[in-house]
Amino acid sequence: MGLGRIYDVSMTIQEGMQVWKSYEHKKPHITNVQNHDQGKPHESRLDMDVHCGTHVDAPLHMLPGGDTIETVTLEQLCGPARVLDLTHVKGHITKEDLLPFAILRGERLLFKTSSSLSEEFDVEFPFLREDGAAYLAGIGITLVGTDALGIERAQPEYPTHRQLMRAGVIIVEGLRLKHVEAGNYTLILAPLKLTGIDAAPARALLLGD
Repeated sequence: MGLGRIYDVSMTIQEGMQVWKSYEHKKPHITNVQNHDQGKPHESRLDMDVHCGTHVDAPLHMLPGGDTIETVTLEQLCGPARVLDLTHVKGHITKEDLLPFAILRGERLLFKTSSSLSEEFDVEFPFLREDGAAYLAGIGITLVGTDALGIERAQPEYPTHRQLMRAGVIIVEGLRLKHVEAGNYTLILAPLKLTGIDAAPARALLLGD
């Protein structure tokens, strides 16, 4: 039995990639540590923030004493998922923007916004507003992913992150969805097997027909 079409919806890790607010200190660095000219096997070293590129947040990121990344299970990360087309939304995603999708308990939702249409960081990227987060938390979804590098901005005390995390909703940031149509898929999300910290970079795939 074949897997159908495989869509890679992860960001490419490279030194010139977009990072949060385009901060230089947020950019990954790749260094050659030995090579064939030295008569040795070619090896490289990667220095990268765990919130760089496509990544999964753990509750510790926003909740003092919160759970760390190894508590996020593969069962939560992998399974049926729905891509929602929100490319028309400006500024923020509200409860009213989400109501037409008839979202159900347990769903994994991936937000395709204008952030998928550019590889440059947009300081005014569409984000999930507090009321939208409360709506999703109340429904009891399993996971929400966004193509922006953050699920929120411009909200004191980070209410979007915190409401979702307190409700057990997994947050994924930095997806690439430009080449993916809205609809139903199977999500395969595999964070690096790290422990004791607040996030992990991930490879994200969608399986479709």
